[in-house]
Amino acid sequence: MITKNIKNTVLAFIAGCGLVTTTTSCSDFLDVLPMNEVVLENYWTEKKDVTSVVNGCYEALESSDVITRMAVWGELRSDNIIAGANVSNDFNELLKENILQTNDLCKWAKFYDVINRCNTVIYYAPKVQAIDPNYTEAEMRANIAEVSAIRALCYFYLIRTFRDVPYSSMPSIDDSQEYIIPASPFETVLDSLIANLETIKDDAVRRYYLDDSPNAYQNSSRITRNFIYTLLADLYLWKGDWDNTIKYCDMVLDFKRQQYQEALDREGNIYDIELFGDIPLILEKPAGTTSSGHVYNEIFGSGNSFESIFELYFQANQEQTNSWVNSYYGNNNNVLGNLGVPDLLMDQVPQGSNTIFRPKDCRAYESIEPSNSSYAISKYTRTEVSFNTQTVRAYSDLRLTSSRRAQADANWIIYRLSDVILMKAEAEIERGSDHWNNAFTLINTLNKRAHNVTKSQASADTLQLESFNSSKSDMLELLLAERQREFLFEGKRWYDLVRVSRREGNTSRLSSHAIEKYKTGKNVIKIKLSDPNYIYFPYAKSELKVNPLLQQNPAFNKGEDSELTK
Repeated sequence: MITKNIKNTVLAFIAGCGLVTTTTSCSDFLDVLPMNEVVLENYWTEKKDVTSVVNGCYEALESSDVITRMAVWGELRSDNIIAGANVSNDFNELLKENILQTNDLCKWAKFYDVINRCNTVIYYAPKVQAIDPNYTEAEMRANIAEVSAIRALCYFYLIRTFRDVPYSSMPSIDDSQEYIIPASPFETVLDSLIANLETIKDDAVRRYYLDDSPNAYQNSSRITRNFIYTLLADLYLWKGDWDNTIKYCDMVLDFKRQQYQEALDREGNIYDIELFGDIPLILEKPAGTTSSGHVYNEIFGSGNSFESIFELYFQANQEQTNSWVNSYYGNNNNVLGNLGVPDLLMDQVPQGSNTIFRPKDCRAYESIEPSNSSYAISKYTRTEVSFNTQTVRAYSDLRLTSSRRAQADANWIIYRLSDVILMKAEAEIERGSDHWNNAFTLINTLNKRAHNVTKSQASADTLQLESFNSSKSDMLELLLAERQREFLFEGKRWYDLVRVSRREGNTSRLSSHAIEKYKTGKNVIKIKLSDPNYIYFPYAKSELKVNPLLQQNPAFNKGEDSELTK
């Protein structure tokens, strides 16, 4: 909830923090800073004040609490993840679908912290622009677009997780203001996010540096116009507006085609990017090489790749780290992290009898690795991987080599080009059978890339349309399967299942997928998931205490924990 505690944190942050690279703690300020409007008005006087707080919005978005919840909320309840080594009780309870409002992972305060920082910039930036001649209107509008997009992203995570949430576009800056507000319905928040982004989308920066600049990584580690277009496409997808989803996907795809052509004009030849149809994608096995893994190395190893649209940026020896990847996906000393991989994802893949991955699908070996009798998550944990899929009958045939990440400096990807391709494919499926061929071509583009089927083998298909086009349900299963393969462990799978459940008006498809990872107790979990309210998370006990206007999700307002809502 937007409480005075959050407000005070923001005020202290404004006075004492601000820059992404700041290493000084702000905790001391909380006790000594006079929290009043005079301090704020004295702070917001020039351009650098706005820049500092904008940077702080990114810093808050990169906090361990936020990234952990991005991943947990979008992944743990899905069929992608099981308990690994020494998993904490909060994680273990989620993995067992035993979700109580006392679980710390249900807390959303850090997301509202980010939101309030963004609201504060939006409120004060015009005031600064009016008094600082060095702060132009175009810069102000770009800053407002930047933080509006960050705010929208946070609310998008919240509504996908909790459904109905408190929504405010005003900052908490005055003790006389009342910020105890009821939850707004999912659809109301969704429409508000779309309406706001539509008004500011073209104010954002297209790119901050040319692609051959040493600073070009900022084009995907800061909010750009293409990120807003992508976020709008996703919002429209959840709304069920297929035409606008496709419209914004095409705008991003057009920019990527332009970016690819610029690189060709500049360099004459690009050895590691190729057109799949008319979409430029990084090659698994670049020209002149014999080993696969280049897609992983560029997108997840190095980060800020050609295909990136927005990712949270970390670097070695930076005080703020991506502890989610380091602590829960395994590290240099422990391949199996606190979370593991169900057998259904990797068992017998090289032998050809796995139902999700085929033997030559590079994504299986880039994302998962054997760890004694279990399977470990390797996506994000390696800096580099190399293997050969020419002849695969056993895992050892890959002759796989890799370098493990020594520090918690993996970027966390929010959107990349694959998101755009598959969002457009999903919208095409929903438009009707006349558009299924378009959808299949987009899905097959990523599948072919993952199997090293390049333009020299343009007639070769790794999927067959005839296997899926007998019904819309089969086409959606194809889409969900490809999204699962492409986005393993990236915090998207549970949201995919929730989105389709909302659209279909029942949880049958979600339940059938989610229970596959369980070896026991499937019927009990299936009964829980049959309640459409249960596919969301409960409001945390702490939020119910500070905000009496919140009404607990009815799926969690019963049983041994029910007294917590009184």
